[in-house]
This record gives sequence, C-alpha cells and structure tokens, in this order.
Amino acid sequence: MKRFFTSESVTEGHPDKVCDRIADSILDELLKKNEHARSAVECCAAYNTLFIAGEVSGAEVDYEKIARSVIREIGYDFGDFAYDKCRILQLVHGQSADIALGVDASQEKKAGGGEQDELGAGDQGLMFGYACRETEELMPLPVMLAHKLAEGLTALRKSGKLPYLRPDGKTQVTVEYEGNRPVRVDTVVVSTQHSEGVGQEQIAEDIKKYLVNEVVPARLLDENTKYFINPTGKFVIGGPEGDSGLTGRKIVVDTYGGRCAHGGGSFAGKDPTKVDRSATYMARYICKNMVAAGLADEMELQVAYAIGVAHPVSVFVNTYGTGKLPDDELAGIVQKEFDLRPSAIISALNLRRPVYAATSAYGHFGRKGFPWEEIDRVRDLERYLKEVK
Repeated sequence: MKRFFTSESVTEGHPDKVCDRIADSILDELLKKNEHARSAVECCAAYNTLFIAGEVSGAEVDYEKIARSVIREIGYDFGDFAYDKCRILQLVHGQSADIALGVDASQEKKAGGGEQDELGAGDQGLMFGYACRETEELMPLPVMLAHKLAEGLTALRKSGKLPYLRPDGKTQVTVEYEGNRPVRVDTVVVSTQHSEGVGQEQIAEDIKKYLVNEVVPARLLDENTKYFINPTGKFVIGGPEGDSGLTGRKIVVDTYGGRCAHGGGSFAGKDPTKVDRSATYMARYICKNMVAAGLADEMELQVAYAIGVAHPVSVFVNTYGTGKLPDDELAGIVQKEFDLRPSAIISALNLRRPVYAATSAYGHFGRKGFPWEEIDRVRDLERYLKEVK
C-alpha cells in the first residue's frame, strides 16, 4: 500500500523556539547554581516585547540578561525585537508550596519507602516514547529530514554562505512509503526569512542547491519530487515581529513529527522533577534500546503518573505488530528492566545538569550527545530474545 507522511521542523529563530531557548537557558543557569533548583518558566514574545513568567525555587538568576544574550546569539540584532532594543517584562515567583509537598516526598516515601521513592511526580499526565528502524537514529525519516533541513538553514545563515538569510524559518518533508518502507521524498517545503532586495528565484535556486541537495539523500529525490521554497513569495518580516511566540507550542516538532501519540506536555523551562520532561526522555531511551536490541522494529511506549506518587500508574506498549514478544510481555520487561520513578530516572539519565538549552531547537530526539539517546542496555535486553528462541 502506498502512503504519504509529512513532518515539519522550525529554526531556532522561529518565535516559538526563541521562547523555548530562553526558558531552557534560564533553567540551565539555575542548575549551574543549584542542581536541585526547581523551574517551570514560560515565555511569550510578540512584536517588540518578551514576557517571562513562571515558578522558580532554589536559585536566583538575572532573567533579563539571559534573555538578551539568547536573542543576540540567535541572531536578532536588527528590528524592533533586537536583543538590545526589545522590552522585557517578568513575573517569576516561587514554586507553589502545595506542589512542593508532593514532589519533595512521594506517597511511597511518606509510607516508609526507600531512596528512589524520594521524589513524587511533579504533575499528573501521560508521556510517550518512540523508536523505529527507518533511520540510523532509530527515528522516523520525515522528521529527521525536516530537522536536518532546519539545522542546515541556520548553518548557511551563520556561516555567511547565504548572507541574506535571517533567523526565522520552517521546513517540511513528505515521504512516500510502500507499506512501512520509505521509498522517496515526495515534497520539500522550506520557508526562510530573508533580507530585502533578494529575489525569489535566487532564494529558490540557492536553497535547493546548498540545502536540499546537501541534506536529502539523492536516492530519495526524483523528477517528481515537488519543491515549495518561500511559497508566499516574500518572507522579510519574521520572528516575534511577524508572529507571536510561546513556550511549548512546538511539542510535535520537539518529539516525533506526529508519528506517534503525544501526551500534550511541553518540555521547555521545566526541571527534571517534571515528568512531562524526564519521563518522556526515559520513554525514548527505553524504546530506542528495545528496538536496538531487536525486540521490535517499531515501538511506542506510554507511561502515566499521578502527582505526588513515585511509581507510574500505567505502562503501555504498542509495537504495531512488529514485536518479537506480545506487547503486554514487552510492557512487563520495561517495568522489570527500567525504574520509572522520577528520582531513578533523574539518576539514570543524569538530568540535573545544564544540558537543556541545546535541546530547544531541531528536536529533542535523534541527536547525539544526550543521555536519553544512548544505546547501552542492548545486551541486557537481548536475553529476552534468547528465551523466545
């Protein structure tokens, strides 16, 4: 059966991603001062104004200084949202004492539990992880190509190769499948902010030559591949001047490009006691190791929590018929092999470090350098395949 699937990505200069980057840069600075700092910071950017709000405990930082530094680094040194020109408003206060009651000591800890029962989940909610064999990163091909195009667009701008490029941009890739096998790229969409005075034809020619042809494998492109490069014809007004931005509004871009379910929680600005972030990272780690071990060719994992409770309330596995064992047995293996209590997740993935600003653009998954992308449990998991044989 022939089918098509599309995923998108955005550059670090997209208004939503500006907000994500500022929120996570604040988190990193808090963790540098106190690895146990709590943070739930959100940002909103519109035209010439940035609003920073949220709850912070355990450390103090200069929010405005961090924000202006991030805006400058992204590349907004022009216009009304320039780093040295935009207005910054801030409303940050301490974490709710009611929330802290459940996080500081879980129900299990209060009942006499051990060290890993120390932290309760920072909120209720459901988190998903995913992995598949479509790419070497064990990620879906459409979202990986979209991310690489967005990252490449930024690299072309910052290197000076295409000096007319500006920070804001979006990419989108449609992949054609035969059954479950990706066979070609059907459509590529690239919208990039640019300076005045450059023509649409030049932009289209340059983007195809220096970006698309460098990123997308030639074997996936053919004479029927469609290209839409700056399809509106002009993209000079960008960033927060062109559209408002908000933390956590690109959650599908951040994860798997729409391939699997999403619990709805965002990551940016949240410290690892928030299971929206830490349990989602753990779910990815588990799926990637399970698929790498050969227990399935594709795996989606859902983990759900209640606020103030350390153990998850449910664990669900869906391998879409590719599992070497029944899905319920694989769910049992997950619970046996991986400790899903918040404190254990934080310890296993070493999440009390300032690594979060780097996650804020081009996806949280499928990229090197993050502990949740490590494949180091394969040998432990392969023994279950021996039992099948």
